[in-house]
Amino acid sequence: MLMKHQRIPALLAVLSLAAPIAFGATPRVEEGNLIYDGIPVEQLDVDGSTLPRWQESRNANFLGWLADGSLLITTRFGESAQLHRVQAPLGMREQLTWESEPLTSAVAHPTDANLLLYRKDRGGDENMQLWLHDITKNTDRLLTDGKSRHGPPVFSHDGKRVAFYGNARDPSNNDIYVSDVTSEAAPRLVLAGTGDALYVQDWYADDSRLAVIRYRSSTDSELLLVDVATGKVTPVEPAAGYKSGPVSVGVARFSRDGRGIYFTSDRGGEFSALHYLDIFTHQLTTLTPGTNWDVTNLEISEDSRFLAYTRNEAGVDRLVLHDARRKADVLLPPLPPNAVIGGLGFDRAGRRLAVSLHTAQSPEDVYVYTLDTTAGESLPQVALARWTQSEFGPLDASRLVPAQLVEFPTWDRVGNRQRMLSAFVYKPTGPGPHPVLIDIHGGPESQFQPGWNAFRQYLVSELGYAVIAPNVRGSWGYGRSFLKLDDAELREDSVRDIGALLVWIGLQGEFDRQRVVATGGSYGGYMVLASLVQYSDRLAGGIDMVGISNFVTFLTNTSGYRRDLRRVEYGDERDPKMRALLQSISPLTNVASIKKPLLIVQGLNDPRVPASESEQMMRTLRARGNEVWYLAAKDEGHGFRRKSNNDAYRATVVAFLKHIAGR
Repeated sequence: MLMKHQRIPALLAVLSLAAPIAFGATPRVEEGNLIYDGIPVEQLDVDGSTLPRWQESRNANFLGWLADGSLLITTRFGESAQLHRVQAPLGMREQLTWESEPLTSAVAHPTDANLLLYRKDRGGDENMQLWLHDITKNTDRLLTDGKSRHGPPVFSHDGKRVAFYGNARDPSNNDIYVSDVTSEAAPRLVLAGTGDALYVQDWYADDSRLAVIRYRSSTDSELLLVDVATGKVTPVEPAAGYKSGPVSVGVARFSRDGRGIYFTSDRGGEFSALHYLDIFTHQLTTLTPGTNWDVTNLEISEDSRFLAYTRNEAGVDRLVLHDARRKADVLLPPLPPNAVIGGLGFDRAGRRLAVSLHTAQSPEDVYVYTLDTTAGESLPQVALARWTQSEFGPLDASRLVPAQLVEFPTWDRVGNRQRMLSAFVYKPTGPGPHPVLIDIHGGPESQFQPGWNAFRQYLVSELGYAVIAPNVRGSWGYGRSFLKLDDAELREDSVRDIGALLVWIGLQGEFDRQRVVATGGSYGGYMVLASLVQYSDRLAGGIDMVGISNFVTFLTNTSGYRRDLRRVEYGDERDPKMRALLQSISPLTNVASIKKPLLIVQGLNDPRVPASESEQMMRTLRARGNEVWYLAAKDEGHGFRRKSNNDAYRATVVAFLKHIAGR
């Protein structure tokens, strides 16, 4: 792999052997695992810019507590994120794994401080394998088949078994398996899937049952109890059976006394609330009645006294610690404001709560609350300590800008009022009017949250762009009805929301409406393409990362285990009427309306949105004489995870934005 200062000269040397760059010539240059197609690589002037200074920041994401009381985190000290251990507040990060692939998902063994279990794929193909890692011996043992896809593992309380989903039996189904980590036996099938997704949540107190969520869509899922020995299924929160129709279940945890189960569900309401069900008396208690925001992450202390959960409030997370004995919330020392919370978890004693969070102006780090319960049944006294302090890189922290929450009117009404949508705005400090980058999230059942992104800060501070990240209809976090506003036949209504945002931008004197670029990944990539179809007269260009260009070919070619889940959201292409609609609204069908330059970015191992989606859009646009830059990576999937690839991607984006500005 070439070092950063070597990359551009090497690319130019390769390019000199090829045809000179000219519009429509679409030269192709390969360097390592990266493919630059139609990109004027001499404009990727990394060494002549300040961009490298903005690409060195690191994060620390909490994954769990090791049995000896140290933290298990993931962080990067090289090309990719690896697992590390931290044994004291602001202690050194001890690297535990040295894999060539990024490691961002792992669980600690509940009783043996030397063991952990991590997931790893190859080149972003998402066929995750489970590996049992011995920290002391630095050895790894493969628990799965080495080729199919496996979901997050959950250890039993005694640490002898682990439960997870996998599709080894049938690539189109997620099944539930249990593996004995003390033996060499193959994982045992416990529950066969039926075309939907199955996610393990927790083990019952005596390790005889599992809590499993059966997921059909973002608004249709159910909570099941599964007998590990027999596979017998008992519904706890059925998907149907309420007057309001199907419900959505987010997370579930058994109480450690074996009496009941805590879970989040939007039963009977717009938002996901926290509930407790006594599994013997079937008495249900709602712990957060009348909530106007979704309850999200949920963790329980080992003795079931404390519950920690987060509430998503307009895109930022608020942590709540609930004392189940006193039936009251605990007053907590404040965390940094306007934070996005990543990891959350109690230690084995249940008296320390770790939280990892990041903000628009600070990378992700881990904080730990210590609960003093010596006063008996009184609410505990709580102390807060910071356990990690991640590096900004060689940046001036005073130049980092906050994210401002704004609202803008869209094109339809709710009752007798104009519907309002929210967006986060990052503004340069200098005088405007500023060029604008509209950053559209994927999903579509997702939400933009104002967390740390050094490149976004670079675009604001160095290039002078205002970044506006809207949460259009169909985004998660604003209620069940809002989430469904873009389903199937309503798909283009979310694109019209971008049109409304463009109107709003044009009315703000601080923004330059002549220099607006749209960017997005995955579904956000589709939104970029669709926005270029509808609003090429108001956009200067687009940046599409792993985006859908044709809904029919996407649904046909996406991995089998995802196909039915995506049909619920987008529509079933096997139905002739729906197929015709999907074809009619696909950007590839309407490519003649795209008039502005486009940068397409693609991981060639993407199992979600296959590379064919990007390639057919590139070929069709070029056949019409459009300008298309295409950056692809042979060792990436649904997005770029390796630092060198991300560095190249960001340099390409900067060159593309400067190229547009110079037109």
